[in-house]
Amino acid sequence: MIRQSSSCLRLLKRGGSLLSANRSRFISSAAADVPATATENSTFIEAWKKVVPNIDPPKTPLSFMTPRPPVPSSIPSKLTVNFVLPYLSELSAKEVDMVIIPATTGQMGVLPGHVATIAELKPGVLSVHEGNDVKKYFISSGFAFIHANSFADIVAVEAVPIDHIDSSLVQKGLADFQQKLNTASTELEKAEAQIGIDVHSALNAALTG
Repeated sequence: MIRQSSSCLRLLKRGGSLLSANRSRFISSAAADVPATATENSTFIEAWKKVVPNIDPPKTPLSFMTPRPPVPSSIPSKLTVNFVLPYLSELSAKEVDMVIIPATTGQMGVLPGHVATIAELKPGVLSVHEGNDVKKYFISSGFAFIHANSFADIVAVEAVPIDHIDSSLVQKGLADFQQKLNTASTELEKAEAQIGIDVHSALNAALTG
């Protein structure tokens, strides 16, 4: 699950029917509305001063965020990518030519100047293109946040370089989950087995494609 930003929540409250009719527009707007510079939480500070006016308010997480670079006047030559996992920062402010992400709506190529977008990721291959060098990762799921200033933040639950994957283990895992699906007796067991089949099928496609 992803926690919606305050801008997304405001858009949702503005009209549920409009959201269903123009979902992609709202998602892009939410990504574009992120402030370029960090701002203090004025509501929190005002409330704090009313309760304890003689003590300086504590720092909030927003105070420690690095301001996002402004949108340049012209499209830059490189896309700056941050690719992170819960336990690792795989790429940090890496300047590349393009990334191709496995969005739930299909493969999405992201170049410098891409429109601001939030994309949900599905099991598949993430390709990072830098000149003639292409680095490929298999990711299980996550989200990609494409900003209007040619920055891309990619957050994945799990990721591994394609060349680190053992094809024999993938085939064995796929067979095991297919067997579990055939013998599943509850909806939960069926759902878990189907998820395993989907992930291993995507792994197999990544290795054979």
